[in-house]
Amino acid sequence: MAKRIILSYPDKRLHTVAKPVQGVDARIKALVADMLETMYDANGIGLAATQVNVHERVVVIDISENRDQPVVLINPEITWASEEKVVNEEGCLSVPASTTASSARPR
Repeated sequence: MAKRIILSYPDKRLHTVAKPVQGVDARIKALVADMLETMYDANGIGLAATQVNVHERVVVIDISENRDQPVVLINPEITWASEEKVVNEEGCLSVPASTTASSARPR
């Protein structure tokens, strides 16, 4: 595993559209391990591959209390969203200057 550099806004690479992962091989498994290490080291709860300059559809998340239940999403798709919105705070590891920002997100 290796910690990766997290791109910071306004880096134009953050706007690159991620491509679908064609297969889960050793390279993708190593990417996931690196992303988890990077996310935990940055004290984040989620990280997309684009944030570490890999433009493939991979996301890692861990919202568990003990930070020991990672979720890995490969080629995720939103198939449904509620009409209900909730105001909440959100942070982004690629926007370190703004630790929280108000946002409305589906619940």
